[in-house]
Amino acid sequence: MIWIITSHLFRPYSPGNGRETVHLGNTCYDDDTPRYFSFFTVFWGFVGMLVGLWAALELAFHQLNGGVPWLTFGRLRPLHTNAVIFAFAGNAIFAGVYYSTQRLCRVRMFSDALSKLHLWGWQLIIVLDAVALLSGYTDGKEYAEPVWSIDVLITVVWVLFAINFFGTLWKRREKHLYVALWFYMSTILTIAVLHIVNNLCMPVTLLKSYPAYAGVQDALIQWWYGHNAVGFLLTTPFLGLMYYYLPKAVNRPVYSYRLSIVHFWSLIFLYIWAGPHHLLYTSLPDWAQTLGMVFSLMLLAPSWGGMINGILTFKGAWHRLRSEPILKFLVASLTFYGMSTFEGPMLSIRSVSALGHYTDWIVGHVHSGALGWVGFIIFAMLYWMVPRLYQTELYSTRLCEIHFWIGSGGIVLYITSMWIAGITQGLMWREYSTEGTLVYQFIETVKILHPYYVVRALGGGLYLVGLIVMAYNLARTAMSGKPSRERIPA
Repeated sequence: MIWIITSHLFRPYSPGNGRETVHLGNTCYDDDTPRYFSFFTVFWGFVGMLVGLWAALELAFHQLNGGVPWLTFGRLRPLHTNAVIFAFAGNAIFAGVYYSTQRLCRVRMFSDALSKLHLWGWQLIIVLDAVALLSGYTDGKEYAEPVWSIDVLITVVWVLFAINFFGTLWKRREKHLYVALWFYMSTILTIAVLHIVNNLCMPVTLLKSYPAYAGVQDALIQWWYGHNAVGFLLTTPFLGLMYYYLPKAVNRPVYSYRLSIVHFWSLIFLYIWAGPHHLLYTSLPDWAQTLGMVFSLMLLAPSWGGMINGILTFKGAWHRLRSEPILKFLVASLTFYGMSTFEGPMLSIRSVSALGHYTDWIVGHVHSGALGWVGFIIFAMLYWMVPRLYQTELYSTRLCEIHFWIGSGGIVLYITSMWIAGITQGLMWREYSTEGTLVYQFIETVKILHPYYVVRALGGGLYLVGLIVMAYNLARTAMSGKPSRERIPA
């Protein structure tokens, strides 16, 4: 039954399925939508990283909040995470998906109207969420802070995106579904389920609600959502983008298409069960904690399979890294993906988690993946895609090279300072005297971490400078060309 439904839903246009002719509609791809999404990617990236830098500076120099409620760390931190995840990374996903889906299906997007509603609806959500968070209105859930009324708007816009995407698959003219499209499909469907289930609530006012869950059930649902928000918003769509844009940039086919299929199915099966590793040593039943740990450890295999598949795609083209900084971004992003997907399973082991959990080590781990894997692959995609969206060459390869080294230096400073700070915290918190009392008071831990927080802010500042360099480079690129109107091949 499932096979019959899916084969009908994704049936391509061809004379063999009852249609005498192929109707292309508009003869050009819709490149306006990815152009706008690319612009908002850079814009919100700057905003989100600037807020993150300010929050990092507040941890090192608390006077910077000025006693203003809107500028306190408690309000800036969720604004930062929402801005970089849903505004920066979200717009990048949509830019890459809209550009690549049309070319993989050899057809224009299903509906121009839905594309526009999605584009502007998503920006409206970002603005409303930012105002609400700065005003102190939040659901208080990690990566799910928007209040229920904004959650409803998110659902509506996401459904519009899903209709547009699956409608494009339905009318496609390319029979084969390339692996990138499977990663996009898994993202759309899984995020929809995660968002709806985690945000079930009982509204009281427009900005206030009570969650449908309580206690350990609420914690389990939250981290089932929280970890899979990382998995299906910051991993699967970017793996799809990697499988499209990396072979394009290298100008070689992916090393092993069979491995990419195995990578997809094993990853989406294992990832969904890993959330309980966030709840080790809590009141969650031991069997659930163990299940989360085991599936987290198994995730290493598909994650590294995808990373190795990407790295080996460079086979025979390594010499081009000397002259093409876009390839440097791609190699570095895959390297950070491998590092963070090794570190994650390691941190899910109970004995390691006992040292690292609730410390800045976790912050370093998260930003290894966010800055290195997600950020760098977004930069590579934009550097490759924007010149083609404007029918021109990249304004400055030299500036692209400078961006790479500034960004890389920022990441190294950021994650190493947080690794050292986190392990220092963990060891100090576990130090007991012969009488069985804690050797260090909490404030002593805070004092000793101050230099590492300064270094973290410096690393974040360098990363932001790199983004500004990219913004200038892409702006000059766009000004030197004209918007593309690429025709759909017959």
